[in-house]
This record gives sequence, C-alpha cells and structure tokens, in this order.
Amino acid sequence: MGNEESIDYKSADKAPPSLQVPPDLTQLSREDRYQVPAERATTTFSTYNAKQGEQRAEPTSTTVLPTPSADITVQRDGNQRWLVVNRPAEELYPVVREFWQDLGFNIRQERPEAGVMETDWAENRAKLPQDFIRNTIGKVLDSVYSTGELDKFRARLDRAPNGGTEIYITHQGMVETLTGADKTRATWTARPSDPDLEAEFLRRLMVRLGSSIERAKASVDRPQEVAGRAVAKRVTGSGASGSLQLTESFDRAWRSVGLAVDRGGFSVVDRDRSQGTYFVRYADPELGAPKEKGFFSRIFSFGSDNDPKAQPQYRIKLTGSGDATQIVVQNAQGGPENSRAGARILDVLADQLK
Repeated sequence: MGNEESIDYKSADKAPPSLQVPPDLTQLSREDRYQVPAERATTTFSTYNAKQGEQRAEPTSTTVLPTPSADITVQRDGNQRWLVVNRPAEELYPVVREFWQDLGFNIRQERPEAGVMETDWAENRAKLPQDFIRNTIGKVLDSVYSTGELDKFRARLDRAPNGGTEIYITHQGMVETLTGADKTRATWTARPSDPDLEAEFLRRLMVRLGSSIERAKASVDRPQEVAGRAVAKRVTGSGASGSLQLTESFDRAWRSVGLAVDRGGFSVVDRDRSQGTYFVRYADPELGAPKEKGFFSRIFSFGSDNDPKAQPQYRIKLTGSGDATQIVVQNAQGGPENSRAGARILDVLADQLK
C-alpha cells in the first residue's frame, strides 16, 4: 500500500454544501472540549463540554502547520495500530477533517464532542484497469467504469492516558456481486475490513501531520508494541447469553471494543472510559427495514431515512476484572437491554472482536 498511486478516491455521492463547513466546527480551534478535566474520573465528553461553556479561550487560527515529527508515534497491540500525537485534539480535529476531504471524501457524519468523524462511501479509482480503451475514452466516459467496490472510513480521536491524542482509523467496505440464476442482478454486500488500507491511511495522516515519508513508512511497518502482560485474546458468549467475556484487561478491552464499535458501523454518541461505557446508536437492519430500496439509500446510513438521531440509543458497558472483561448492552437509561436488538449488538461486537 506504499505506492502513492494506489489510492485515488472519488466520492459515490456529493455532499450537500452545508456539510462543507458545519457550524459546530467553525470555532473548533478555540474550544476546550478535549482538555483533560480536573475531575476526570466522572466526566464524559458531552458533560465536560457543557461545563466549559463559560471558559472559552480567545479565537485563534485553525491552521496547524507541520511540526517536528518526533511528537508522532505509531503504537500496536496485536493487529491493532493507531497514532499517538503529542498535541491537543482541538488542533488535530480540523486537520484530520481536511485530510479526508483532500483525498476525495465527503464527511457524512461527525461528532466533534465525541472526537468522531466518518466519510461517505467512495470508490478507489486507482483500481480501475489502465487499458487502451479506458486511456482513450475514459476521460469522457469515466462514469461508465466501476471497480465494484466502495469504502468508507472512520477516524476517532481519543485522549491518550498519558496526555496527547490517540487517532484510530477504521475501514468498512462493500462489494458488488451478481446473483440469480442468470447472474444479472447486482447486489451489494459487506466485505471484511482491510488492515492494509487502515495502515496506509495512518501513514498518510502521519505525513500530513509533519512526518517525513520515510519515517512514516518505517513507523507503520515497525510500530511500538504496547507494554503490558501478554494475554491471548479470546471472546466467548453471545447475544443469546446476554454478555460477552473478553480475555483482556480493561485498558486493552476498551481499545478493542472501541475499534469493534467503529468497524461495526455504530453511531458513537459519547463515551466515558472511567465508567467503561460507550453510548451508541444502532439500527438493526433486520427489524423494520424496507425490503426493497435503491443501492445508495441502503448503504448511506446517514441519509434522510436513516438519521442517526432517530435511531435507538444504547450503552455498551465494560467491566474489568484482572485479565478479563465482561461486556453487556444496556438501554438508554442504563438498565438491562434484553431485546432482540441488544442481542444483535452483542453478536456484531463478537464478530468484530474475533
């Protein structure tokens, strides 16, 4: 994935003009929403953000110039990689946003208060064959060609335990397949997340933040291993049993579940590490979903028919004990969620955690 020509994304849909400069980001650089609170043990992102309404700093420029790359490292725990940047998230958020837009993506969903942004579906045009016919007429009829694959990405910015910001990038993919006896009906199905794509975008983001190309490549290829007791990861339980058991300490399980939430397509509302809780929205596609809809209306989970704010809210609760962590799903009020949707959420998490 190191070839600069291997990525050339084109959005599958045009974002409305209002998404170009959301009102909640125009003053992002002067907000303290990511500053570590004094009472960190009981503060969520949204609660802390509300308490800071009377403590805004003077306006400053949103432009972040590249700084020496010594403050950027790549860490790894198993097959999970992420960036650790010794800078506040309010500086990094607008830079990460521009990073995706410059690569050809539209931002379809974002929650600055939770440090999360997600792109729309886009096609990597670099995968198209460069044959004689396309080189001759491709510029005129470029829309005729398709790779049969679409990708979208989520970036999540989280406060690092020892200061700075952790940046995670996760991928979701769709592939077009022909079905039916005569193979004439096209359907779109999910394809596995691509760790190589995730690593490539981490490398490119590292360069965007000031690292040299050579150092970024070496850092992604040989990341720093997270110190700590090595325990073989194993997940047991299911939605039917009402909980999952993960053979990881709470710190590692928190990271693993966060990535599972990102890859599983949940909409993140908030998170509270001190309470071990992710606040998410989830719409079970098997419950009440229209049976026949057009392709784009099915896959754009942020369209008018699938507004995340209209989806039910749940809590994913983690409770650690030594080298094991239990995961349960709660309703919006913090009570047990015993519905079919709660079971489905656990099964989605279990699939992503394996």
